Amino acid sequence: MNGLFDFTPVLANLPELGHGLLITLELTLLTILGGIVLSLPLGILRNSPNRFIRGPIWAYTYFFRGTPMLIQLFLIYYGLAQFKVIRGSMLWPMLREGYWCCLIAFVLNTAAYTIEIVAGAIRNVPLADIEAARAMGMSPAQVLRRITLPVALRILFPAYTNEVIFILQSTSLASLVTVLDLTGVARVIIARTFSPYEVFISIGAVYLLLTYLTLAIFRSFEAHLYRHQRSHHTHDLAETALR
Repeated sequence: MNGLFDFTPVLANLPELGHGLLITLELTLLTILGGIVLSLPLGILRNSPNRFIRGPIWAYTYFFRGTPMLIQLFLIYYGLAQFKVIRGSMLWPMLREGYWCCLIAFVLNTAAYTIEIVAGAIRNVPLADIEAARAMGMSPAQVLRRITLPVALRILFPAYTNEVIFILQSTSLASLVTVLDLTGVARVIIARTFSPYEVFISIGAVYLLLTYLTLAIFRSFEAHLYRHQRSHHTHDLAETALR
């Protein structure tokens, strides 16, 4: 061994680690997309005055925000197999695979957090903006599309950036259910080479780099969003006033 650490096992297994990194990125991106698809409509409905609409959504977010993601993952991966109706369904070939169980658990978890982020952002849209839009003759749908959602998007962006980073780092749990993501591949390499420090230091550096890149991308997009939406918001109000 040269020096304190020997990174030869890491260098010798770079192709495997690269494949694991692709799985990690794939899980992260699909989780983000699935979470957005679920959370946007449910986040809007979360503020419904009808308790029969907002109640079930609250129960869903309360459960998934109040229990560890690892427990949720185990319930889906190990629990679904206990039901004969699921084992006999056409979905079983997917649900018996750790990858799809992870994706389901990650999407349901991030959607629960994002729903509350969206709902909170909508509640914090200045009432004066909404009243001004209504006074100009906008319909409820126009107010939602042109005023409420764009303003809420600016409000929720910092909190959602943190959620995306949490998703990225939480994908490491996939290794516990046989998925060979970055962490899963690292565990296999460690079992072969008995080099835990070097391997975990290396993948820790990769996660750190991914976190930094994610922050940089979101901050750049946030700055662009602020500029674009300020001009778009002013144009919409002016256009409505001239009608």
